[in-house]
Amino acid sequence: MNYIPPLNFSPVVSTDVSLYRSGYPMALNYSFIRDQLHLKTIIYIGDKNELSEDYNEFLKGEGIQYHHIFMDSCREEGVEERMDQVLRLVLDVDNYPILMHSNKGKHRVGIVVGIIRKLLQGWSTAGIYQEYGIFSGGLKGDADLEFITMFETNLNVRMAKVPQFALPCMLKVSNEAELWKPSLPSNESSSNSQNTLP
Repeated sequence: MNYIPPLNFSPVVSTDVSLYRSGYPMALNYSFIRDQLHLKTIIYIGDKNELSEDYNEFLKGEGIQYHHIFMDSCREEGVEERMDQVLRLVLDVDNYPILMHSNKGKHRVGIVVGIIRKLLQGWSTAGIYQEYGIFSGGLKGDADLEFITMFETNLNVRMAKVPQFALPCMLKVSNEAELWKPSLPSNESSSNSQNTLP
């Protein structure tokens, strides 16, 4: 069988867990998703309020949890809280494997991946910008990049559920409840060796 991945499909994390990114899946992508990814969760970051009938049936048939995080642009009110919703899902190991997708797999999911690179993996700004540019086809998206750079979160999560890939960038905030939060490295230049693309 010839498998066809969704538009702009790529792994984001493939260590202790599997996290992927893409554009909106079409019917011709369903066999790839089913047979190759074995997903537990799909997170859609976008502005479409209704699922197509075939997509809805596919999700139900495969038992995939579906979360719609509404986002038209990074300039709209409340978008920071919606990014926290995504981070909460990504920081729970029980949700994996995860596919995050937008409509074309460029700008909106690019923002989310940039925030994950920054807060959960300690990537440099240069590496984040480079990756964003590759998937956006060279379109700068200055507002998106500024949003990634300025984004901060007060999200607290339980340590027992945090995937191992994010542990080096987590900071303990409470001993009693074992609550942790994403925390930027104190010196960006000392961040992971994987913070730039080859």
